[in-house]
Amino acid sequence: MTDFDPAQHRMISAQRWFEDFVVGERFVLPSRTQTTAVFTAFQTASGDTHPVHYDVEYCRSRGMPHLLAHGFQTLIHTAPGAGLFPFMVEDSLVGFLEQSSRFLQPVFADDTIYPALEVIELVPGRTTGTVTLRSTVFNQRKELVLEGLQKFLIRRRPTG
Repeated sequence: MTDFDPAQHRMISAQRWFEDFVVGERFVLPSRTQTTAVFTAFQTASGDTHPVHYDVEYCRSRGMPHLLAHGFQTLIHTAPGAGLFPFMVEDSLVGFLEQSSRFLQPVFADDTIYPALEVIELVPGRTTGTVTLRSTVFNQRKELVLEGLQKFLIRRRPTG
């Protein structure tokens, strides 16, 4: 295969620039069931050793049905890299500027969560623009468990 070009080996063939985004556009991220393995992986990565995150009996003695997910354990599922957004902006992304979130409902072991990102604001600049995404996570009971914002600095389309 002599015509192979690694630069053409991309998830998304057409790159997007600031001007290509539209308020209301959604990027769905993969759903994920919060298994005990996910809890263990998060505990290992975060170093958080509070028993509310790994001791079922501790949780039950405090009125919880199962292990309680750390808020950041829920938040990590809104990482844009789990979906197509970063592949769309490989050539135009300048940086990830800001992230904020509110944890609205508890997430327990065996819950399935459904994260998504939605363009809610576009602020143009001279050579770049800020794309603000609303991050949401719903559970299998259709409850909003997390909402937040993520801001990215994206280059404007090159002229010429």
